[in-house]
Amino acid sequence: MSQFELTILGCSSATPTSTRNPTAQLLQIAGRFFLIDCGEATQIQLRKYKIKFQRIDHIFISHLHGDHYLGLMGLLSSMHLLGRKKDLWIYCPEGLDEIISVQLKYSATILNYPIHFRFHDHRKQELLLEDEKVTVETIRLNHRIPCCGFMFREKKKTRSLKKEALETHSIPISAMHAIRNGEDYVKEDGTTIPNAELAEMPRPSHSYAYCSDTCYDEEVIRQVKGADLLYHESTFTEEMKKRARETFHSTALEAGTVALKAGVKKLLLGHYSARYTDLNPLLLEARSVFPNSELAHEGLKINVEA
Repeated sequence: MSQFELTILGCSSATPTSTRNPTAQLLQIAGRFFLIDCGEATQIQLRKYKIKFQRIDHIFISHLHGDHYLGLMGLLSSMHLLGRKKDLWIYCPEGLDEIISVQLKYSATILNYPIHFRFHDHRKQELLLEDEKVTVETIRLNHRIPCCGFMFREKKKTRSLKKEALETHSIPISAMHAIRNGEDYVKEDGTTIPNAELAEMPRPSHSYAYCSDTCYDEEVIRQVKGADLLYHESTFTEEMKKRARETFHSTALEAGTVALKAGVKKLLLGHYSARYTDLNPLLLEARSVFPNSELAHEGLKINVEA
């Protein structure tokens, strides 16, 4: 089973279509479930793809255009009705707490569980979340209203100890932390036991960069450099570049250019304008500058470790 997997729940831009819902993604890292944006029908998509949404403890909302958060109230309500008790953290722009509070007030609803709002500042890159396995930072984006992307990174992993080898060499418990971190073991008589005999190399750490709504901005390149997977909005093709500029969105060619200049391993396109029923022109544009590009579609699962 993948320890780092992305599931696409919605990939449309402002207007949903009969085949595409607004933006939402579920990222799983080392048993942690992160919901990224929450457009309309997100909870239905979670059910459709058999994702246990009570396992979601952290929700990241990039900005307050409706196609990125209008599914949130319904999801929060269902969590409540299904008996959630544990805390929920929502990372979002200022104002979302007020939007949620008004809806709870006028429906006379008191949630069974606490919500903690952590406001992000679109003007700077900042650390939002850190635990023993993962860090999440904001990515400064350039959109019509305050908007952030998110960079998810696994921390460097420790090595797995080889139990039989440890017993064979009578390694004391006090030395095991150092061995997990890659050090050799030196016996009292000066004999060195190489780390490779005592521990397995750890699984490589990976990263995912989520760039929500933004016009082309080279500042993004620095922030997403070297990511294993980059999601970058690609609302339009180049023939609609003027419209992209007016609405502070990107073309597929521009998304490919960001991926190329940032040296990422794979590019995922999304946030398509409803005007496109055939998405191949968007894919061809991106691949013209960055061949390892793929179209997001609902239900798509990407193993970031692969």
